[in-house]
Amino acid sequence: MGLGVVVSLEEGRDKNAPGDAPDKAPANALEVLLRLVAEDFAKVDTEIRTRMVSDVPLIPELAGHIIASGGKRLRPVLLIAAARLCGYEGERHIRLAACVEFIHTATLLHDDVVDESALRRGRATANIVWGNQASVLVGDFLFSRSFQLMTQDGSLAVLSILSEASAIIAEGEVMQLTTANNLATTEDDYLQVIAAKTAALFAAATRVGAVVAGRPADDELALADYGRYLGIAFQLIDDALDYQAEEATLGKTVGDDFREGKITLPVVLAFAAADESEQAFWRRCMEQRDQADGDLETALRLMRKYDTLDATVDRARHYGNMARAALARFPDGEYRRALEGVIDFCIERAY
Repeated sequence: MGLGVVVSLEEGRDKNAPGDAPDKAPANALEVLLRLVAEDFAKVDTEIRTRMVSDVPLIPELAGHIIASGGKRLRPVLLIAAARLCGYEGERHIRLAACVEFIHTATLLHDDVVDESALRRGRATANIVWGNQASVLVGDFLFSRSFQLMTQDGSLAVLSILSEASAIIAEGEVMQLTTANNLATTEDDYLQVIAAKTAALFAAATRVGAVVAGRPADDELALADYGRYLGIAFQLIDDALDYQAEEATLGKTVGDDFREGKITLPVVLAFAAADESEQAFWRRCMEQRDQADGDLETALRLMRKYDTLDATVDRARHYGNMARAALARFPDGEYRRALEGVIDFCIERAY
């Protein structure tokens, strides 16, 4: 490969993403963390740009589209913060944070193809713009780049953690596929799906932060627990937001999960509490995918009747408390407080 082709990541980028360092006071707990890691993340951003270079112009163009489409890049930010929490002063975490972002971006590209999604973070998805084949293949390219970064780091422990997380994410995707449109899905079934599909990469990112710092196994596992529980809480809030957020806030069409027949926790709880006629409604809409005008409003009414959105947020709060407890072994300081603040931010998105 020569110098290759790369595209700008600036268009559509979140203006409060790490590295932007706005002058105004932090608006929320996440922004506190973003400012704290801004210098490190500027290096991660450079690493991402460099690793997206390819002599095949479509690859950086398509990858740049989704990477530049907003979002806080929470997973690499958490890896940076975990490393700094553990007192790490080197540079290995920069390359590995980029690796985590590539894994995440690859899964998003594949997700949007599987889900036939049209909108992500307020922009047309790559599969809509370039088609399914290109999206899948560029996702594969990003996965391969992530494994290059792992091997270049040279740590067998890091390679084991991130490769295992990649496999678990794929298992979670398949589990979700097999439970799709299936109202027999239990709360435990669903939590198993999101623990794999979403939380595994959170856990891997925070654990790697401890590994590069050379911390003992107990610290590694505590940070993995923090990431795992935060990831579960994050996904549960996303599930609730799909039924109650403004589209501009959500970054996708409100009610997409319902229209796609996705069985998320608010639906699981509503179906479990429903009477016979209400269960028939859910079966028609979610299993048979026979939806009519007004069905989303009916679904929202039933969720309010049985308080399933509040119950979902309560579950998220429970996992958030578990994430907070996992940090208790670490000394108080700006990084621990910032990581605790991210928990609050994730939960508060529901209000």
